[in-house]
Amino acid sequence: MTSCIVSFSGRKDGNCSAIAQVLVEALSGRGETRCYDLSALHITPCGQCGYECFQARERCPYFDDPEFELCDAVAGSDRSIFIVPNYCDYPCANFFIFNERSQCYFQHHPELLERYEGVPKRFIVVSNTGRENFTAAFRYHTGDAPPDVLFLSARSFGKASIDGDLMNLPEAREAVLRFAGL
Repeated sequence: MTSCIVSFSGRKDGNCSAIAQVLVEALSGRGETRCYDLSALHITPCGQCGYECFQARERCPYFDDPEFELCDAVAGSDRSIFIVPNYCDYPCANFFIFNERSQCYFQHHPELLERYEGVPKRFIVVSNTGRENFTAAFRYHTGDAPPDVLFLSARSFGKASIDGDLMNLPEAREAVLRFAGL
């Protein structure tokens, strides 16, 4: 089984990164696991172009950045887990950049969209607020299926999200692993 884990946080050593590490460790020896940390990648947002991707996706001026590799990894996995922080009651900018740029990935390739949407996805949101906005944003990634979301509130564990130490608590780790089916 191939698993793909994507941490959308822009923070290198925060809760999202720690959650990804917990998942990678739990998946060790259970098939191939690919882990992507968007704090270490640069995906160029859509814009400053002539919509070349509408002609052919390979004409996108940013075709060589990590977006297509990331989309390929998700579409080629047996399951994916997206870890998304809440900064202002919405998914973070990295998640929206990934969304926006994926339009180019799928452009003129409905078979890729079908394969991508067919991959079971789970979403872990590090958030103390804002469920509705996340659920709506995640629907794009699950086709007709409702998104499977764990809202992990640092506050509910007596922690502050900004400290990045949520995974130090056994009960928080257990909640993540149980949700991921591990």
